[in-house]
Amino acid sequence: MHAVVLHAFGPAENLSYETVPDPEPGPGQVRIAVKAAGVHLVETMLRAGRASDSLPPQPELPTIFGGEVSGRVDAVGPDVDPEWIGRDVVTAGGQPGGYAELAVADLSRVHRLPDGLSHEAAVAMIVTGGTTLQFLDVAQPTPSDVLLVTSAAGGIGRLIVQYARRLGATVIGAAGGPGKVAAVRELGADFAVDYDLPSWPEEVASWLGGRKVTALLDGVGGDKARAAFGLLADGGRYVTIGNASQGDFTPDPETVRERGLTVTNALLQLIAQPETRPEYEVRALAAAAEGALVPDVQTFPLSQAAAAHAALESRQTTGKVVLIP
Repeated sequence: MHAVVLHAFGPAENLSYETVPDPEPGPGQVRIAVKAAGVHLVETMLRAGRASDSLPPQPELPTIFGGEVSGRVDAVGPDVDPEWIGRDVVTAGGQPGGYAELAVADLSRVHRLPDGLSHEAAVAMIVTGGTTLQFLDVAQPTPSDVLLVTSAAGGIGRLIVQYARRLGATVIGAAGGPGKVAAVRELGADFAVDYDLPSWPEEVASWLGGRKVTALLDGVGGDKARAAFGLLADGGRYVTIGNASQGDFTPDPETVRERGLTVTNALLQLIAQPETRPEYEVRALAAAAEGALVPDVQTFPLSQAAAAHAALESRQTTGKVVLIP
């Protein structure tokens, strides 16, 4: 089969499209002919060789990334019911990863594809959608909230905007560049702003007309997080859901205490609670199948996985990046 293999940590160009042996399903496993494979920002950091407490352990090399896999079962392990063959499925536990034409997965991690849900949408939702729902459970938005979402044009940000609008909250979406701002506006955000412009906090404050942000879901970090934090009302909630800029920002503890703010790193909570993921995967797939949450998907051919990584790292993508074998 063809697969994208990483032999050495480093830039996106280190991802190599090559021929490798077909994987065989073992006991309790199925093999999936991959129709779509999700790409995650965390994978770009691992590929580069980054290590931190907020990242999974670095993989042993060579490795094939891509746990998010959707496709059709074409073979089963010796103790698995052959009736699984031919079924459309999705999993967040592809082995080797989904950057390949074939992947195996433990049957316990496999979900049948809900009726009407495409393979591309399924891989966009199983992790990104599930993660979004976990973050929302932490943030607990209400109809009375004024919610500011940074990185609002990303895979998670877009879903948060949709959810919050359906809830009835006032939603402000911040993203980088006119195209992404337009995309956030089309999602239904009450106000969309380009946070690449130095004046963006003043634009938000002017639009609010004296109101304040009551909940901030920040997926960017760094200077943009610092600017967004300045828009929070006393008693507001600051929830970290990502760090796309890879920049540092930690709210001053004394300021947090004096202003009665709640600061939560939802990303670290997610990493610390892996046992909750299957429940959220089911919820996310159901939400997509029902049309309650609609993921935006940007596809690349499997052979162009390096270009997909480069585009994701440079924040040139919108929605969920998906590889198509």
